[in-house]
Amino acid sequence: MLGLICVDVDGTLVGTGNLVRDDVWAALADARARGVRIALCSGRPAIGNARAYAERLDPDGWHVFQNGASIVNVGSGASLSEAIPEDGLKLLIDRAAQTDRLLEVYTDLEFAITKPGDLAERHAALLGVPYEARTPESLDGTVVRAQWVVPRAEEGTVVAEPHPGMDLHPAGSPVMPDAMFISVTRAGVSKGTAVQRVAEQYGLTMDRVMMVGDGENDVTALRVVGHPVAMGNADAPAIAASRYRVAHVDEGGLREAVELALTL
Repeated sequence: MLGLICVDVDGTLVGTGNLVRDDVWAALADARARGVRIALCSGRPAIGNARAYAERLDPDGWHVFQNGASIVNVGSGASLSEAIPEDGLKLLIDRAAQTDRLLEVYTDLEFAITKPGDLAERHAALLGVPYEARTPESLDGTVVRAQWVVPRAEEGTVVAEPHPGMDLHPAGSPVMPDAMFISVTRAGVSKGTAVQRVAEQYGLTMDRVMMVGDGENDVTALRVVGHPVAMGNADAPAIAASRYRVAHVDEGGLREAVELALTL
């Protein structure tokens, strides 16, 4: 039996309609009852729905948020987070103004936006937090991540632009299929580095860790664990990085992955 199962949110835990299947919750609870640690491993911040998911999965455990930039113990509040470079953040905010794009700016527990409107309001609803047109300058605390929220047709343009000293982590969500979420973190920070740090907190080697994901931003984590699992709805990069394949998120694929973890 494995010691740690890392679970992506959008397209893995959460399917169409922003819903988690009851059988998926039951399988995850059974694994935790048997002593397996469960870690959320998401691009979402440690607030709103993602925070609630983490607290339900493993209420005194470590969880990965914001594509590895934010690593939080939801029981103690301890953080192992990584700040985004200040000069990089300024570059992004200036570019957002020049291009009239939506850029979200995050600390561990708060976020602000550069462009109020439909995309920002819909994303707040997806995250499960009140919509507030707060400016980046109003944030207190350390900024750990920024995120472009753009129409899918603009993904290639954004990814091709220079982001010196920073890494990009593109991802989609079945809840907002028309949009792409392109996270920006300090260079070298990813879900993969964060999963390794969580495993260290539990004293586990990577051969006892499973990652279940569906998107390009899951690839770094899929590559470092001993048991990488791609959902049936996974993107091609995630499939290529996986060893196992399970059903679509809406058909209980994550339940299959958890059941597999209990046999390994």
